Amino acid sequence: MNITRRRGTIAIFITLGVFLTGLAIALNVGWLILNERTVAFAVLGVILFSILIAGVVLNTIFLVREIRRNERQNSFLNAVTHELKTPIASIRLYLETLLRRPIEEEQRQKFYSIMLADSDRLLATVEQVLKAGELGQRERQLNRTVIDVTALVAECIAITLQRRHLQPEAIVLEPVSGEVKLTTLGIHEDLRTAVLNLLDNAVKYSPNGVHVRCHLSIHRYTWISLRITDTGMGLQPNQLKRIFKRFYRVPGRDMIKIKGTGLGLFLVRNIARQHGGDATAASPGLGFGSTFTLTLPLNTAPQAAGPRTS
Repeated sequence: MNITRRRGTIAIFITLGVFLTGLAIALNVGWLILNERTVAFAVLGVILFSILIAGVVLNTIFLVREIRRNERQNSFLNAVTHELKTPIASIRLYLETLLRRPIEEEQRQKFYSIMLADSDRLLATVEQVLKAGELGQRERQLNRTVIDVTALVAECIAITLQRRHLQPEAIVLEPVSGEVKLTTLGIHEDLRTAVLNLLDNAVKYSPNGVHVRCHLSIHRYTWISLRITDTGMGLQPNQLKRIFKRFYRVPGRDMIKIKGTGLGLFLVRNIARQHGGDATAASPGLGFGSTFTLTLPLNTAPQAAGPRTS
């Protein structure tokens, strides 16, 4: 569907370019034929020339955007290929080792742990790509339940600690002040994906040690605010909005070493907005860490007794 739309848009701008070029030729030829330059012809020429310039500018902007989009898509394909190929090759290597020669039980268990971690990494990449395609489906918007955000964040922290083999003090959820239960109405699977992506992003971009702090609070009486702060690489001011675009990855030598698909933060913002909230980023600058804030509407409706949803 998106490919068809993009081809249609490209066809429109190509047609516009051909039309404007023909118009420019006709104007030049007509201007040479006309010997007498009256005011009416001068005014008409200025109007048509303005239209021509505007069309050329729009066409140029579109072409530049298409080039950048294609570059991001190529980077995404390369990143996904690497994220899929690397764990598969690792799992295959350990399986071949187990099949070819006898291994001591301790070493065997170590191999199993590594293969399990690689399979989790592989599954996470596939889930990200699939989730990007699922966003926006209308039927998903109907399957909403009351979610305990505090429990959800604690669950995601435990998963991240296990996947990244981190100590418990690496990611800490600060105590929630007040007695109000922080619940929101949403899709548990999607919100879980958003929080996991934020935590994974904080861990990946902390190469010199993971020190992540998560803080939950009520903002302006009707909003739940989740702030995830790290002490990692930080961001420049001009990157704070771009990082939420599809396939976008921050350029730089240090960033190249950190693998990713460019979909994580795109999914976070889209999931947040589909739930009536938003996602933003802030950073004092390079080398001073970052803070990502996920905002969700607070569920103020009385909760009926029933099974837990998170």
